[in-house]
Amino acid sequence: MDKKTVYIISGPTAVGKSLIAFYLAKRIRGEIINCDSVQLYKYMDIGSAKPEQHEMSVVRHHLYSIVDPDYNMTAATYQKLASAVIEDVLARGKTPIICGGTGLYLNSILYDMSFAGSKNDYARRLELEQMAEERGSEYMHHYLNALDPDSAARIHPNNTRKVIRAIEAYELGQGIRDLAECELNPRYDFKFFVINMERSWLYDRINRRVDKLIEDGLVDEVKSLLAKGYSLANPSMKAIGYKELIAYLTGECDIYDAIDDIKKNTRHYAKRQITWLKRYDFANWIEISKGETVGQIVDRILSN
Repeated sequence: MDKKTVYIISGPTAVGKSLIAFYLAKRIRGEIINCDSVQLYKYMDIGSAKPEQHEMSVVRHHLYSIVDPDYNMTAATYQKLASAVIEDVLARGKTPIICGGTGLYLNSILYDMSFAGSKNDYARRLELEQMAEERGSEYMHHYLNALDPDSAARIHPNNTRKVIRAIEAYELGQGIRDLAECELNPRYDFKFFVINMERSWLYDRINRRVDKLIEDGLVDEVKSLLAKGYSLANPSMKAIGYKELIAYLTGECDIYDAIDDIKKNTRHYAKRQITWLKRYDFANWIEISKGETVGQIVDRILSN
């Protein structure tokens, strides 16, 4: 059986993934499938930097704004949704383009994973990996210390992978296979591209984008979500850009501190995304140069 081609456009936040995926889709009769955990939610348009309406009207986009902010999306559910969309796109003779930087969702597509309820399933691991991605290594080490202080004392706080394994060992016992032992999803021929750029340039883009999100009305978007009854009790509202503005709106800080926190937390998140993406030794890294056009970047992707 010939494997069907599936493109993946990933990379750190603010690197330009959505626009690159859009131009790629126009070139190859593609359709874009969201792989960003926040863009799945309704009413969270500005803060999650969803693609422009113009882009969505020209190229078909899937899995954007599909659930309410109080829905607890799991990797298992995302895998089912994304797999169904991939098959639908292929059945219509189009090319699926996965676009986003949520690592555990990428894993659920890339690897031949079963989420059946067994000791060796990956559901809990992916939950822990999502926790680490959203909250960072220090939080995970504190979490382990609360469960198993002896293990926490032996493991460096920055070794998030070992911290996660120790939490698994405490909760589930031994015998959990490493992700490296899991085969790539055999149904597809993945053309996996990580878009990246020089760090100081990326950080400058992040800072400028946060300023634009504020200018575009992010504060009012957060106010509207709070008025609908959503709060930090909902995991979606802990996303960067939302939690910091909730702190401002509840009087915990001023707007300038909130904006600075969004910028700082987004830069830290981008750094964690790059670290995560380096684990995929089969991915093609596209380092963007200043002055390079989106068309030239797409040319480089298609030449691989």
